[in-house]
This record gives sequence, C-alpha cells and structure tokens, in this order.
Amino acid sequence: MHSTPILDHEEQRAHSSTPSAFALGRKIGILLLLQLVAALTLPFILMKPLTVGTPAFLTAVAAHSVKIRGAVLLSFVGSALTVYLGVTTFPLFRRYSQSAALIFMVICAVSCALDMVQAGTVMSMLAISTKFVAAGATDSGLYQVVGAAVASARRSAHATQLLAISAWMFIFYSSLLRFHLVPRVLAVIGVIGVSLQFTGVTLMMFLGYPAIGPMAMPLLPIQIVVAIWLIAKGVPDKSPTPESARPALISKSEYLLPST
Repeated sequence: MHSTPILDHEEQRAHSSTPSAFALGRKIGILLLLQLVAALTLPFILMKPLTVGTPAFLTAVAAHSVKIRGAVLLSFVGSALTVYLGVTTFPLFRRYSQSAALIFMVICAVSCALDMVQAGTVMSMLAISTKFVAAGATDSGLYQVVGAAVASARRSAHATQLLAISAWMFIFYSSLLRFHLVPRVLAVIGVIGVSLQFTGVTLMMFLGYPAIGPMAMPLLPIQIVVAIWLIAKGVPDKSPTPESARPALISKSEYLLPST
C-alpha cells in the first residue's frame, strides 16, 4: 500500500505551516523574558507599599498611588503574556503529548484569571487607603477595621495567584525535562527552583506562616538562563514520527499474493 499524491500534498502543506523547532523555541524564550518582567518581578516590586502591614498601608499605598496603578496595568500585560505563552507552547508540547499541551495551556489561562483577581484586591486596597487619607482622623478606627479585611483578602488572593504561577512553571520545566527540549541539567534545575519557591513562599502563605523569600530567589536566574538558551539554541526537532509518515502495514493476503 502506498500513500496517494493527495495525502502527500496535504502532509507537506501541514508540515510547512508548522513553525520550525528553532523559531518556536526562540519565540518561547522571548516570551519567558517578557513575562518575567511584566508579570513575575516588576509588578511585585512596584507593589511593595502593599506589604508594610496593617494599618501602615492605609497611608503608604495612597502616597504611592501612581506606582500602584502602574503596577496593576503592567500586571495586565503580564497576564496576557502568560496566556500567550501557553498558546505558543501548545504546538510544541503537542508534538510529544496532547494532554501535556492542553494542561499547560489551561493552567496558563487559570493563572491569568487569578492575576485579575489579585489586581482587583490591590485596587481595593488603594481605594480604602485613598479614602482614609482624605478623611483624616475621622472614623480612623472604622477604616482600620475595613483596611485589615481588605488586606487579608489581598493576601489570600496573592497566595492563590502564586499557586497558579507555581503550577504552570512546574508543568513547563517538567515538560522540558520529559521531552528533552533543553539540556537535562537546565530542566532539572528549573524543577528544583520551582519546588523551592513553592515550599518557601506559596506553601508557607497557605499554612499561615511568614514566607521564606530567599527560597524563591534562585528561580529568577534560572528563568533567565533557560530563556536565553531557548533564544540562542531553540529546541531540537525530535518530535515523534506522525502516523501518516509511518510505513503502511502489509496485510497477510497481500503478502501471500505473488507479484504480477
């Protein structure tokens, strides 16, 4: 049995429409760097006044309102980049595992949604801080009670946000390791870095303990190194041979019939 010219043409057209492994890996590396800046580092740095505690944030946040609003807007860009990363990575992971590609894209979308929830709680803290400053000493006790509730809600939303971030990053580095898309040592270090961040920060917040910030610090250089590697080297084109490209099996009757 031989493939028809029509099937060969369709296969060639599908293959030509798929981006090369190098181009896809390079695009993913660039997205990792952009997402690192817009979602994982700069917004958290700009939102530092939110973490001074209650009731200190009631005055600190209003004093840095422009910075806080800028951080929220930047986080929107970062959230969109997270979804775009999932969509861009989908065809790459699908070459090896359909389920892994789908799970990663879904988790990226969930992470984006939780980023929006976190941004909403930040704006609530900014609103209560602005009203507290405008009111002066009037009803300061009431503002402190409401402010404590709003700050607690933001901390809970932030912990959930970090959980989603840890999830997509763990799936990403696990897939790089599983499918041999980067050197094994880079993928393993990435998995370790995400595990440290989850244990020292996300898990501690869920258990009600202070976060251990230094345990999350190794993840930053790891992310940068992996992104640069992908930009420079791309990913190897080692996708499994598709069904249409495999040699057709000869039936028993065809094998027994003599050739004419």
